[in-house]
Amino acid sequence: MKRGTPWGPVEIADAHVHFFSHRFYSMLAAQKGDGATAESVCEELGWPVPPEDPAELAAWWVKDLDRHQISRACLLASLPGDEESVIAAVRAYPERFAGYFFLNPLADGAAERAEAGLKAGLKGICLMQAMHGISVADERVRPVLDAAASVPGAVVFVHCGVLSVGVRKRLGLASPFDMRCSDPLNVHSAAMRYPDLRFVIPHFGAGHFREALMAADLCPNVLLDTSSSNSWTKYLSPPPSLEQVFEQALAVAGAGRLLFGTDSSFFPRGWHGAILEQQSAALQAVGTGVGEAEAILGGNLIRLLWQND
Repeated sequence: MKRGTPWGPVEIADAHVHFFSHRFYSMLAAQKGDGATAESVCEELGWPVPPEDPAELAAWWVKDLDRHQISRACLLASLPGDEESVIAAVRAYPERFAGYFFLNPLADGAAERAEAGLKAGLKGICLMQAMHGISVADERVRPVLDAAASVPGAVVFVHCGVLSVGVRKRLGLASPFDMRCSDPLNVHSAAMRYPDLRFVIPHFGAGHFREALMAADLCPNVLLDTSSSNSWTKYLSPPPSLEQVFEQALAVAGAGRLLFGTDSSFFPRGWHGAILEQQSAALQAVGTGVGEAEAILGGNLIRLLWQND
C-alpha cells in the first residue's frame, strides 16, 4: 500500500503509535483508585472504550490506517505489564504491525520479562528514563540490555528529554518524573557498549536535540524517531523551524537513520495525519530526494522491524 506524497506514491510506515488497550485503561484506573474502571476512565477522557480483545482494537487501527493509506505501524504497549495486548495485535496482523513494550528496568524480573517479550514476537523494549528515575547507562540496566542483546534484531527505544504524558494530566495522575535521567548522552554510553543493538531516540531527543545528534553522530547504531509535533523546539532560543531540525538531522545522521512517526494514540482521533503533512512539507522544503523520502517515511522502519529477523 502506498500513499501519495510530494515525491509520488510512497509506502508509509509509522514508527510510533501508542496502543491504548482496554488493559491500559484498566491499569490507569487502578492508579486512579476510588473504584475507577477502564470504562469510567474513558468516559472521563471522552474517548470510546476499546474492546477487551486487543485483536479487535488492532482491527480498529487497521481500518484507520487503511483510510489514510498507511502500510504499517509500530505499536507501543504504553504501560509496563501490557505486553500481551500488543503481542495479540501483532499476531493478528503481522504484516501491518510490529510492537515495542514499556519496561521498568528496576522492577523484579525485568531482564526475564524483557527476554520473554522479545521472544514472544515483540521487537523492542521502551525505557523511559525520567519515568523510572534511571539512566540507560546505569549499571542496573545492564541485565535488561544483555537480555535485548541476546535476541537478534532487538531494538531499545529510549525516551530522552521532556516527558509529559497527556492522558495522565487529564486524569489528574501524578507524574513524578526525574528529568536528570533524560540526557541522550546516556544512550551514547549504552550504544557504545552494545554496538550490535539498535537504539532509537524518539522526538529528536525532545528538547535535547544537540545531544541526540551527538549520540547519533558517534554511534552508527543510534536512530532518531521524528514523531510528534516536535513542540520541544520552544525550549531552544531561537526556536528552530521543523525544516531546520530536519536539515541538521539529515546532515548528521543521514536519511538512513531517521524513522518517521506520529505519536498517534487514542480514538476517536486515530492516526494523526497532520503530522505526516507537516513533516513531508519540511522534508520537501530542505530538498530531500525521492530515495531519501522513501527511506525516512517507511523504508527504514520496514528494514528495521520486518526484514531483520
